Amino acid sequence: MQTHPKNVWQFSCHIWCFFLFALEIKARDLPMCKESDFHFEYTECDVLGSRWRVAVPNKPDTCTGLPDPVRGTECSFSCKAGEFLDMETQECQKCAAGTFSLGTGVWFDDWDHLPAGFFSYGADTSMGTAVSNCSNSTWLPKGDYIASNSDECSSTLTYAVNLKQTGSVSFEYFYADNSVFFEFYVQNDQCQSTESESRWMKSTQSDWDTHYVELSHGNNVLYWRTTGFSMGTSSVKPVLLRNVAIKGVAYTSECFHCKPGTYSGEAGAARCAPCPANTYSNKGATSCQSCAEDFYSGIGSGSCEPRPVCKESDYFYTHMPCDSSGKTQLMFKWIEPKICSENSPDAARLPASGAMEPCRPCNPGYFPVNGSGCEACPPGSYSNGSACEQCPAGTEPILGFEYKWWNTMPGNMKTSVYSREYSDSDRTTAWEVAGEYIYTTPGDVDSDYVVLMLTVPGYRPAQLTGRETHNSELSRISFVFETKCTADCMLFFSAGPSEWSSQTVEHWEGSRDQQSYSYIVRSNDTTCFTWAFQRTRAYGTQKQYLADLAKLYYVKVSNVIGGVASGCRRCLLDTSTGGVSPVGGECVPCPAGHYMPNDSSICRSCPDRTIVWVEQPVGEEACQPCGPNTQSNEDRTACVSDCTLSLPLQGGGLAHYDFSSLANTTHFHSSARFTSKGLRYFHQYSVSLCGNEGGPAALCVDNVTESKREVKGHVCQSTVVPSQVRGQRLVSSQPFSIGDTLIGITADTVLDNISSPTAYFPTDSSLPDVIFYYRSAEATLACKKGRSSTIRMRCDPSVLTNDQLSLPSMCSEGTCDGCSFHFLWRTRHACPLCSAHHYKEIISGCDQGIQRTTYVWQQPLQCSGGIPLPAQKLSACVTLDFWLKFGVLTGGVAALLLVVLSCYFWKRTRRLQYKYSKLITNTGETESDLPAADSCAIMEGEDAEDDLIYLTKRSIYGKIKSFSRQVCICVTGLNKYSVSVCFTCHGRPFQGQLPPKIYLFQGDTKVFLGLPRVRIWNLKKGKC
Repeated sequence: MQTHPKNVWQFSCHIWCFFLFALEIKARDLPMCKESDFHFEYTECDVLGSRWRVAVPNKPDTCTGLPDPVRGTECSFSCKAGEFLDMETQECQKCAAGTFSLGTGVWFDDWDHLPAGFFSYGADTSMGTAVSNCSNSTWLPKGDYIASNSDECSSTLTYAVNLKQTGSVSFEYFYADNSVFFEFYVQNDQCQSTESESRWMKSTQSDWDTHYVELSHGNNVLYWRTTGFSMGTSSVKPVLLRNVAIKGVAYTSECFHCKPGTYSGEAGAARCAPCPANTYSNKGATSCQSCAEDFYSGIGSGSCEPRPVCKESDYFYTHMPCDSSGKTQLMFKWIEPKICSENSPDAARLPASGAMEPCRPCNPGYFPVNGSGCEACPPGSYSNGSACEQCPAGTEPILGFEYKWWNTMPGNMKTSVYSREYSDSDRTTAWEVAGEYIYTTPGDVDSDYVVLMLTVPGYRPAQLTGRETHNSELSRISFVFETKCTADCMLFFSAGPSEWSSQTVEHWEGSRDQQSYSYIVRSNDTTCFTWAFQRTRAYGTQKQYLADLAKLYYVKVSNVIGGVASGCRRCLLDTSTGGVSPVGGECVPCPAGHYMPNDSSICRSCPDRTIVWVEQPVGEEACQPCGPNTQSNEDRTACVSDCTLSLPLQGGGLAHYDFSSLANTTHFHSSARFTSKGLRYFHQYSVSLCGNEGGPAALCVDNVTESKREVKGHVCQSTVVPSQVRGQRLVSSQPFSIGDTLIGITADTVLDNISSPTAYFPTDSSLPDVIFYYRSAEATLACKKGRSSTIRMRCDPSVLTNDQLSLPSMCSEGTCDGCSFHFLWRTRHACPLCSAHHYKEIISGCDQGIQRTTYVWQQPLQCSGGIPLPAQKLSACVTLDFWLKFGVLTGGVAALLLVVLSCYFWKRTRRLQYKYSKLITNTGETESDLPAADSCAIMEGEDAEDDLIYLTKRSIYGKIKSFSRQVCICVTGLNKYSVSVCFTCHGRPFQGQLPPKIYLFQGDTKVFLGLPRVRIWNLKKGKC
């Protein structure tokens, strides 16, 4: 079934007519719009630079009958300062009294709440590793200013503005904490941001600073962003922002009311003026009202406070400059601005002034002028506070600042009062001179910091050496102080490049009797020493402890550029001046590595393996010996190592080590740690093991602020946070040295009062660990004697990389007390150099006439480098088959020879038996007298060696041997009772009588020799 098009069209018309009818019925029900129900706005400018003014309801569907659009002013149209654009008439009108405008700009100075158009939000910076919520870390309005967050989250403040012409933005900011990133940048229509280098704000060195940036035509989004990196140690100081002015908007359709404490008395004001002291004003005031008689207010106050009753703590005393008669006048003054009331009967009265007292002497290095003041002695001279004297020839003045009399405030000192909220104070006095000391005057509230600052421009190079050595003592500040408190007061002593970039060195709590303190300066930079006294840490507006105070009696700073002299010291004479003291009293420095003996002005060289002690370069004790296995550098300013050393072994001998492969700087970090907000961070360590002269030094940096502070030495630590802020993968902050001097290298666990407990890194190896000892002389509040570090080098041939450093399991941050750091470095380069006793040889069997000798390392391997394994040796050899064949052949020959000898002796025996039988036959069988034999019964032609009789069973070798020692016995006569025997024993005849039967005794053995005509062989010599 199909629908006819005409029917569809008719149905659509009915629906549309019904809709218009419903709108008309609804419009008839809405009231007509009043001027308060809508406001005018301009449309976007077209390509011709024109626009339309249209009416926009404040709330939709609340009224009807809005004015029709009309053509608006040109897009470049603007009003002057103090005027606004009346959108109804489209003409500029002057601002009424009590209001102001910038004309082509907007101004934000009231921060009781976040102004319209501003937006703030918080976010984490740990790239997804944070585990807590940063949504509450936003910028907070504080009345006169707005403050950033004080944690490690990132806090952003934004404001969007559309400029019809080129303009600018300016604002005042207070940025004093180096643990905070602070950036300001602008994004345009194409989301292009400010150049990366110019967006990072410089820290304020003294007070509020002003920043100015030009803005381009079109949309601009302003971003103020802070990122804190407190690592949980303490909260960061927030960044403060105030007086934001934006210029370049084509018009402003309204004027801004003056904030409380300010006013504008005439129409057309471009600024509101602050109310004077003891007056006040409300918001939008045209004039300021005076406070009642018993009330007071400060400059720019929006209300008045009751005047408290005057007390003795509301005034202070001081001394006027000395007059020509050497007298000073004691003066009592109210603390300005005076806020207390004297109308009450119980109010304290200001004591009478004018009492005359003798002036205190001038400080050392100064001399009195007309009895009314003190001036510094000229160069090359010194004084003890009276007349100046020229330093003798061969000496130089000892320059510095020494303050022990307080007639006037020294020119390089200033005082101020700061509240906990960093607001300005109207106080003009904080510390006041009192002749023998300088003391704190009462503050506005008990929690205020009463600050005294001493600025030193720099320091001279090390005495008598003519050069500045790394981390040597350049100067020393000493002072004597006293505190009297009834609450939890604190006196802080800080040092740094400025009053806002200083670090607390020491602090004292509660009341303290007079005591002294010294601090060593080791870097040659401008230094601001700060004393800050706080009566109580509890914030409040009470004034309960105004009588609590701190006093400084004595301050001395040595070796200062531009200082004055209180004495002279011997120095090396410049021979080019003919023995005359150098001009201006300047010494000629000793050559590098030399010192000056006590009894001479001639510099002498320090012995080898010693360094010049910069703190005391005079006398033989100036040459300090280097530690074990270290030697002095060329200038005798530091003990270094060439990365090679030898240590004795327990079993005797020496183990030689070479750490040259580890000479470059090595970096490693601890395990991850987390702050209370869940921010992940690490402690990163940088190590320069040997400290070869001219080699790389360990470097730790602070890249949070523009100062880019660097710390160099043998071992240093910094805190690293993974982040994408500033386009950096890592943010490094809080660097400090934990080892800038190499003390020595040894296997002992204690060296120069530095301990390396074996329990921190237990081992079963028989090889001892080689321990490097370092010390950092920089004293801190927790480490008053400085920090130290030890690195145990442990032999581990299985480790192939050079960065296997670990921390003690019981001290996850490398230290258990914050002052002594311990590390274990496992590497193959920590093994002794290989030598001949570290390998053995293996000799193979003879293979085809070749024998191989192979050398292998003894296991477990405990050496590295040194001599390499000898190459395999090949040598000729005889195989086992040859010896087997030779043995068989020799055995065969021996067997054959035995058979031949056996046959031979058998034949000889047969012949002997024949001859014997023949003899018996010739003599008959009866025992009768026989004729004497004419011979030894050996017939002619018979061989005397035919017949052999062996007395013992002998081996073939024995028989052959007996053949050469034969003994022949022969019968020469025979009767019935005896036998006449003649025989030869080794060729000598023998005569004797024997029984008919002949015997021979061989030891205990009785041998029957037989009857006559028997030849006996193989008788032992002398046994015939």
